Amino acid sequence: MKRFIKWCVKFPSWWNIRQSRKSFLFAVMLTLSVVATVMLSFPLNAQIKLPSTPKSELRGVWLTNIDSDVLFERDRLKGSLQRLDELNFNTIYPAVWNWGYTLYPSKVAAKVIGRSLDPTPGLQGRDILKEIVDVGHQKGLTVIPWFEFGFMAPADSLLAKNRPQWLTSRSNGTQIVKEGTHNRVWLNPFRPEVQQFIQDLIVEIVRNYNIDGIQFDDHFGLPSELGYDAYTVALYKKEHQGKAPSKNFKDPEWVRWRANKITEFMKRVFTAIKATKKNCLVSLAPNPQRFSYDFFLADWQKWERLGIIEDLVLQVYRDDLNVFISELEYPEVKAAKSHIPVSVGILAGLKNRSISMQQIQTQVQKVRDRNFAGVSFFFYETLWNMSKEKPQERQTAFQKIFPIPTAYPNLLAGWKP
Repeated sequence: MKRFIKWCVKFPSWWNIRQSRKSFLFAVMLTLSVVATVMLSFPLNAQIKLPSTPKSELRGVWLTNIDSDVLFERDRLKGSLQRLDELNFNTIYPAVWNWGYTLYPSKVAAKVIGRSLDPTPGLQGRDILKEIVDVGHQKGLTVIPWFEFGFMAPADSLLAKNRPQWLTSRSNGTQIVKEGTHNRVWLNPFRPEVQQFIQDLIVEIVRNYNIDGIQFDDHFGLPSELGYDAYTVALYKKEHQGKAPSKNFKDPEWVRWRANKITEFMKRVFTAIKATKKNCLVSLAPNPQRFSYDFFLADWQKWERLGIIEDLVLQVYRDDLNVFISELEYPEVKAAKSHIPVSVGILAGLKNRSISMQQIQTQVQKVRDRNFAGVSFFFYETLWNMSKEKPQERQTAFQKIFPIPTAYPNLLAGWKP
């Protein structure tokens, strides 16, 4: 083709100068058409292949206030959203419920906790959720607030201190659950007052902000070693002719009973969200099913089958590529993919753990090879700020992963399995 074009450029030098310019151009166009027709008749694998980009693909990132200061200054937050847009990300999951506080001004929190907003100085006098929604939508980003802590709270939080009767415990009466170096406690997801508080927080966000959806994760369940508080034991006995729950917290029947109770609450939350804003997407970002169910009583496979989650972002934070791939192949994952958009959460790094761009690129490709709806990265700060590799190198690499913009695969906007 290059030789042909060069020939066309030189052609006039010996072309009969008496021919009109119009005739010459017509001849060139006709010849090009013939050449193109011939080329297109070749087998596809003989033609030049260009990199393909899906028509729609989730390209998300979680924004949190843990090990990250992206939320604590207005201009920094705005600049971060601008950069994500420039790199063709299309979805953000900002944390709105962490450390026992809301990260937006909340009347519900003020009434129950005694504070309407997380006390961190950088959040005072601001409504970061409104900022994120306004700037994010200006940039064309889908904004799905993330209810990160779920039923979990710091042991020394105002919430835990002011509502001790709301907490659940192990069979030996202890309540503290270690998460890294932090002492956590868990609100009892079976108590009506706790359920109402959590649901009220969620509905408050859905009602007051122009969000595209809301997201939960495993913390919307309960560590399976808990649930032995007096209220829950009495409820179990009432439904089992006075029989107490098994002392073995892994007992299948005891696990199933608690998981089913959490599923019933999830149904009510879904209904409340849809009654408030029909087009608010209900998203879930859990661990793989076996871990979620066995360790957090979160039966997301059932939730997906019941239709009470509309978007799934499966956390597959694995370094071993074979293990990473195996998590994508489980039957419940494939079943969900045929029903709703299923994306894969990829670890971009942690505060003290750098993940190479090579690993990230490989995992993204494995996800694309299996036709998932997209990828989301945990978490913003480790995309390029917390890494052994230079920020500009990593940003350039993400530019190659997402070379052109694409639409978010929203179930409510015509996504098809």
